[in-house]
Amino acid sequence: MSDSQHGMSRRRMLGAIAGAAGAAAVGAAGFGSAAAANGKGKANGVLVPPGKRGIILYSVRDRITAAPDTSGVPYGFERVLARIAEIGYKEVEFAGYTQNTGILGRQITPVELRKILDDNGLRANGSHASIPGSVTPNTIAAFEQTLDTAEILGTQHIGTGSDPTNSNYKADWDAAADRWNLFGEMAAARGLKLYTHNHDAAYNFLLDSGPLDGLGRPTRSSGIRKLEYFFNLTEADKVYFEMDIYWAHVAQHRWHTYTDPDGNPQTNIFDPLATVATRTKRFPLFHAKDGAFNPNTTNGYEMVPLGEGDIDYLNFFANMGAKGYHNPMWEQDNAPGGAADPGRSLRYAEVSYQHMAGLRG
Repeated sequence: MSDSQHGMSRRRMLGAIAGAAGAAAVGAAGFGSAAAANGKGKANGVLVPPGKRGIILYSVRDRITAAPDTSGVPYGFERVLARIAEIGYKEVEFAGYTQNTGILGRQITPVELRKILDDNGLRANGSHASIPGSVTPNTIAAFEQTLDTAEILGTQHIGTGSDPTNSNYKADWDAAADRWNLFGEMAAARGLKLYTHNHDAAYNFLLDSGPLDGLGRPTRSSGIRKLEYFFNLTEADKVYFEMDIYWAHVAQHRWHTYTDPDGNPQTNIFDPLATVATRTKRFPLFHAKDGAFNPNTTNGYEMVPLGEGDIDYLNFFANMGAKGYHNPMWEQDNAPGGAADPGRSLRYAEVSYQHMAGLRG
């Protein structure tokens, strides 16, 4: 059996396991089953419409930040975004607004970035900016400047690549929710949606009960996951989410047991699809990042181009609800190839676009 055949059979096996859990949860929540999604009149439609196919520029950060060179590979915003548009992407998510100053003799401006987007038929639809960790006059003023930049770029969403807090404790998530509701209200006043992006730890279990440790903090869990607790504390029209589907699957692999208030071990398998489907309109953005399953690693997956891994994106996008609403951004943290292969990240961008465009259901 060839490597590709082996990978496909493995993907089908994992997809069947995840799909069974996801379809059952989605059906129970009233969003329909996989069979309904693929039923008469709905088959063969593209799952990600052309105008919704996006990329976070972190995936090609090596070429955004590259100095002018003779490799023949695009460098800097103007050249890289032109190549992104040529591949077929229509949306971009920023991961910083700077490039090598050797290109212009100075730093590029948001106004110049907007012109490059417009010239290439691209739309900014998100940015991993800085969301303040405290509320002071200075942080409020800084966030207003972040919103100013977002308005210049014409983006509909403004967010961060970090979790709302790295804490395991309820009190810290309560405080984070208060901040995010405030900043979400500021964003909404400008017609923007504020969003947070998850890593796997955000879907670990909240420590909210049981005996206290020496610092007075709870040591056990009621079984609710940290980010799902945050869902209920934040206002649905002010705070939104960008699920990183790869990291959500890592959470499924890593965070499946907790100790209940009575000290008993409990098992609860995380279902990324059901988490989205039960609140689908709170997830306007996704990171469509693929992973090859490897249970011998801590995370359980290794990052690969979209379509070359074992995460069942066809099942996920077919059953998450609100078809056509979501904006998936391809991401691959390890796409850059370094000096030995400077064109790798843009090649992976093309491979991943083709897979995203080919998803039908």
